[in-house]
Amino acid sequence: METTTVKPNFLKNALVRVFSFGVLVLLLRFAYFVAVRGRSCDTSDFCFFPENLTLPRAAVRVHSTAAVSTVAAGKDAVQDLWTTKRWRKFVDYYSSVFQDLIADGYLSPDSKALCVESLTGQEVFALREIGVVDSIGISNKASPPLVVSGTASGQLFDENTFDFEFSGGGRLDQSVRPVEVGAEIGRTLKPGGFVVVHTAAKDAYSFNSFLELFNCCRLIRSRYIDGPLSPASLILEIVLKKENARKPSAHGNSDKKCFVPDHKRELIRNAEPLITEEPLKPWSTLRRNIKNIKCLTSMADISFKRKYVYIDVGARTYSSSIGSWFKQQYPKQNKTFEIYAIEADKAFHNEYKSRKGVTLLPYAAWVRNETLFFGISREPSKKIEEKGRGMGRIQPVHSSMSFTGDVDEIQGFDFANWVKSTVSEIDFVVMKMDVEGTEFHLIPRLIETGAICLIDEIFLECHYNRWQKCCPGKRSSKYEKTYAQCLDLFSSLRESGVLVHQWW
Repeated sequence: METTTVKPNFLKNALVRVFSFGVLVLLLRFAYFVAVRGRSCDTSDFCFFPENLTLPRAAVRVHSTAAVSTVAAGKDAVQDLWTTKRWRKFVDYYSSVFQDLIADGYLSPDSKALCVESLTGQEVFALREIGVVDSIGISNKASPPLVVSGTASGQLFDENTFDFEFSGGGRLDQSVRPVEVGAEIGRTLKPGGFVVVHTAAKDAYSFNSFLELFNCCRLIRSRYIDGPLSPASLILEIVLKKENARKPSAHGNSDKKCFVPDHKRELIRNAEPLITEEPLKPWSTLRRNIKNIKCLTSMADISFKRKYVYIDVGARTYSSSIGSWFKQQYPKQNKTFEIYAIEADKAFHNEYKSRKGVTLLPYAAWVRNETLFFGISREPSKKIEEKGRGMGRIQPVHSSMSFTGDVDEIQGFDFANWVKSTVSEIDFVVMKMDVEGTEFHLIPRLIETGAICLIDEIFLECHYNRWQKCCPGKRSSKYEKTYAQCLDLFSSLRESGVLVHQWW
């Protein structure tokens, strides 16, 4: 009897020891993969965390099969990034932001969401983590499985694809093509969908320039929220809703009068006051006034524009104002400007052939397309090759005005129509005008046609019958207009919403 009871006990003990040893081996292998290998597996390994266990991915429809292939299993380098404290901090931050948007009704777990310029997918990860699983990001460089490759200004998605689009990190501020990015967001967003942007728009001018990027959308709210790195670094959060119809431009209407928004009127109020008393020494007075001039770019952020344009009407030589003033002194906020030099005097044309980045229009800015007389006041013994002697003035061919000096027939062009065909309300346009009295023709024409609405800032030299330097008590007979008429010209420009400065 004893032998029959000993055998089962022996077998039972042996099985328990074998099972315990097997459990110990498994535990050791588990510790190895977690602590040493970081849960990464080879195809020949037995893994507790297989590599094909990934977050749920958004089922997005794109035009390119290459883009679909980028939404694949994550690579070790990307997954290692997900474990960093900084990455996790941003994920937690965006999770909080998106949960607030869900609570306010701008986002839901059922939303199809796109994160624009999501560099490493932190925003997408946060969306999926809080239950918005149908989410994807787009950036120049793919970051699978969260971000597909593509440009924000040329998205791969169909029209009306997403219920919600998000741009964080102030990336729209840094874009060199903000207008195109705004248009693409408007194209791929469904009617009734929401776009949320985190921006560093600093003032009313840049805020309104931002809104103009989304003329398909209505502003829902804007508010400052804490930044991801420090509560002290506030970020402006803007929520927009896509409407079925595009909003009309607010810059002009059928009677061609400019609509002047409050933020532009505020800039004009903050500008230097006009000199209302006629100066006895106009040249020295206007020179001193230069230091009082407040450029628009010194008072407002000019981001969110399609392009930046400088037009020099009556440019003369390159160094007269383009090289000596605009290039060196005008505060351009690191923007690259297209430069147009309008100069009728052929004595200056050759110089511009070697000037890169400047487009010369070798004609006279005028109120219509027609042939004009262009007269240069020079001493009879001087020749046209001597640059810089005398100032050019234009008159129609049928005019009875006579010139003393060289007279040429030149082509005048409709300057107002040219402005309207070259720039738009979403561009930033600066103009300098020194045209020897022709401003009394050009400015009214710009206002009459509505072209003035497209110009943000003008540096204008107004020509009138000034007191002469040589002869105290005597006025120049070269110009018929008075200083009071110049003031009326400046005032009409400011009333049209243009920040104009008295130039010399």
